[in-house]
Amino acid sequence: DFLCISLVNGFTQLRYNLGDRTVILQTLQKVHTNGNTWHLLNAGRVGNEGYLDLDGINVTRKASPGMNALDTHSDFFVGGVSSLNLVNPMAIENEPTGFTGCIREIIINNRELSLTVTDPKGGANIGDCDGTHCGYNVCKNNGTCQVGNSGFSCSCPRDWTGTKCEQSIHCSQNMCGSHALCIPQPSSFSYTCACALGWTGKYCDNKIKFYIAKFVGNSYIKYTDPFYGKRDLRYSRLSLNFTTNQTEGLIAWMGKSEDEDNDFLAIGLANGTLKIVINLGERISVPLMHRKYLTCSDGRWHFTTVVQNQTCIKVYLDEELILFEDIDPRRKYTALNYGGICYFGGFEIGRKVNIVTTGLFQKEFIGKIKDVVFFQDSKKIQLMKAEGYNIHDGNSGN
Repeated sequence: DFLCISLVNGFTQLRYNLGDRTVILQTLQKVHTNGNTWHLLNAGRVGNEGYLDLDGINVTRKASPGMNALDTHSDFFVGGVSSLNLVNPMAIENEPTGFTGCIREIIINNRELSLTVTDPKGGANIGDCDGTHCGYNVCKNNGTCQVGNSGFSCSCPRDWTGTKCEQSIHCSQNMCGSHALCIPQPSSFSYTCACALGWTGKYCDNKIKFYIAKFVGNSYIKYTDPFYGKRDLRYSRLSLNFTTNQTEGLIAWMGKSEDEDNDFLAIGLANGTLKIVINLGERISVPLMHRKYLTCSDGRWHFTTVVQNQTCIKVYLDEELILFEDIDPRRKYTALNYGGICYFGGFEIGRKVNIVTTGLFQKEFIGKIKDVVFFQDSKKIQLMKAEGYNIHDGNSGN
C-alpha cells in the first residue's frame, strides 16, 4: 500500500493503492515554478475515494467497490526518500527524483508537523527557505513577526501575549497550581483551571484519591495497558460499571484515536441507549444499538461487558446478553490492534468527541465509572495511575 503526492510535468498528482489497484488524480492546472508563489494543496482519501485540491480547484475520484484501508508500516517522507528504491514503481509517473522548492506547513489528519531541525526523525540536505529569524508561523495565533537586530519579535493580537503570542491574556496572571492547565474563557474575560488526575479544587491544589471516577463533561482518562504486548488481540474484552443521567456520551474508547484507520472498540450512549462500535481495520462495523432497554440514563449503576472473539461481538448489560453479532463473516480482519491505549469519558483537552469519533458519539461522558477490567485480568485497572484531567472523586454519595 502507498499514498504519494508528486509533481509530474508541472501538474500535481496524487496516487494511492490500498491493496487492489492504483488510483491516480491530477490537478487541472499547473503550479507556478517562478520560485515566489506559494500554493495550498489539500489531498487525501475517504475510504477509497480520493480528492486533490490545488488552490481551491478540486478534483475527486468516485469510489468503486474495493479496499478502503491504507496499511503502511513505513516512515513518512517529505520532499524525497532516503533511498529511491523505496518508491513503488506505480507511485510516480516518471523516474523518482527529490523535490526542489519550499514547504512550510504540513498537516496530516488535523495534526501539524513541526518542520524544525530537531522534530523530524531524520533527513538530509534541508535548508532554511525563509532566510530570516521569522520563518513561517513562528508567531502563534495570527501574531505578526518582525525581524530585529537580535532575532525576532512578535506583535500579538488583542487576546494573546508572550514571546510567540502563545499565551492567552486571560491566563497571563493565572493562579492555577503546578498540577493544572489554564483554560482561557474569553467570553467572561477569565479562565478556569483543568486539574490533572489526582488533584481537585478551584486552583487544583487539593490532592485526592478515588476508586470511582466522576466525569463532569470536560473530563477524560487516558490509560496505557502495560500488558498490551502480551495480549492475544483476536480475543478482546472490556467490562466496567457506569452510572449517568445523560442520554449521550462516550464511556470508553479502546484504541489510539490518532487517525481514521486506527482500530477501536467503543462503548457509549446515544439517545439513552447503549451503543457499541467496532473497527478491526476497515470501519466495517455498523454501530450496534440495543433498543430493548432505555434505562441506561436512569442514574443507576449498570454493568456492561463487550467481548470480541475475532469478528464475533457479544455485549452484556447487567449480566444479560443483549447483542450477539458477527460483523464480518469473511474474517478479513480479526484482531483489535488498539495500541495499548484506552480513553474513558472523552479525549485530550481541545479534542471534541464528535470530531474525533466522526459523529459516532456526540458528547463527552457525564457520570461515574468504576470496576474497569481488561481481557481476563484478575485485577481491576487502577484509574488513578493513568493520565487525565478534570476527574473528581466519585466515592461519596454512592
